[in-house]
Amino acid sequence: MGNIMTCCVCPRASPELDQHQGSVCPCGSEIYKAAAGDMIAGVSVAAAVEPGEVTFEAGEGLHVHHICEREMPEDIPLESNSSDHPKASTIFLRKSQTDVQEKRKSNYTKHVSSERFTQQYSSCSTIFLDDSTASQPHLTMTLKSVTLAIYYHIKQRDADRSLGIFDERLHPLTREEVLEEYFKYDPEHKFIFRFVHTLFKAIRLTAEFAIVSLIYIERLVSYADIDICPTNWKRIVLGAILLASKVWSDMAVWNADYCKLFENTTVEEMNELERQFLKLINYNIGITGSVYSRFYFDLRSLAHDNGLYSPVYLLDRERAWKLEAFSRMEQYKVFYSAAKNRSLSAGDLFHLQRAKAILF
Repeated sequence: MGNIMTCCVCPRASPELDQHQGSVCPCGSEIYKAAAGDMIAGVSVAAAVEPGEVTFEAGEGLHVHHICEREMPEDIPLESNSSDHPKASTIFLRKSQTDVQEKRKSNYTKHVSSERFTQQYSSCSTIFLDDSTASQPHLTMTLKSVTLAIYYHIKQRDADRSLGIFDERLHPLTREEVLEEYFKYDPEHKFIFRFVHTLFKAIRLTAEFAIVSLIYIERLVSYADIDICPTNWKRIVLGAILLASKVWSDMAVWNADYCKLFENTTVEEMNELERQFLKLINYNIGITGSVYSRFYFDLRSLAHDNGLYSPVYLLDRERAWKLEAFSRMEQYKVFYSAAKNRSLSAGDLFHLQRAKAILF
């Protein structure tokens, strides 16, 4: 992964999508309906996020894309934006605290524990671990957490400040007519999740791109001084995902591929969305490892406060071996990048082969 920006305007599809045979690319109306749901449901007042079981998909092992390790200077003031400085509080976590405090007061009044009764805890004899780490986040859990952060951005917005480039009424994503009432009510969390999840599935992006997209969204909100509201959230999310997939992917998806997902959007309009997004964040596309980690752990806190938990597994001997092997593989990735021209010793080759045998 490298900070290489590509602007792909070729009208044909990229080889990134064509290399997977048998995949079905959803049409624009399918992605739009994933966010809008039934038109009647879209008009109803958005309900609060209900804690519940999270359904996880099988086979969600993800390839790790490493974030740039170049850190920001230490003399940056603490009041800087969280998307630039790791010590600043993330906007979405601050916005969610109002709901969290209300839920805790309600549970305290009703004498109901805010913790899930089925949650498992580690002890001296048993250790439980989940499958989500900062370097390899769980896809579905990460998407639920990121869309929950977007939900709170919309729900706790200060006003309805927006720009024409993000207004869906001016730049509709579908040819189907959308009622004006749809833009008067906040979308529910499940609608935002369906939109983002369908988009990630179609483009085949991994979990870390969702975190990077959220960082770009908060950077946009802070730099451009706008709010995420019912009229602009889809195009803001689309612009952030488009930018993240180009900056942090070794094989970036072309703009023409996104146009296939939204039948009413041309390549020129997608290019303009990308240019304006870049301009509004002052072309600041760099993300340090510490900022990425801050967003990752704040997303975990947000998920915990709203009753969303990753599946946990008992740490047995076989699982411990796999964790050790995975750690060794990560160490050797760094070793290879630092000493490409130096031959490995017999001991290094032995440990590397042993790690591969355990994992594969």
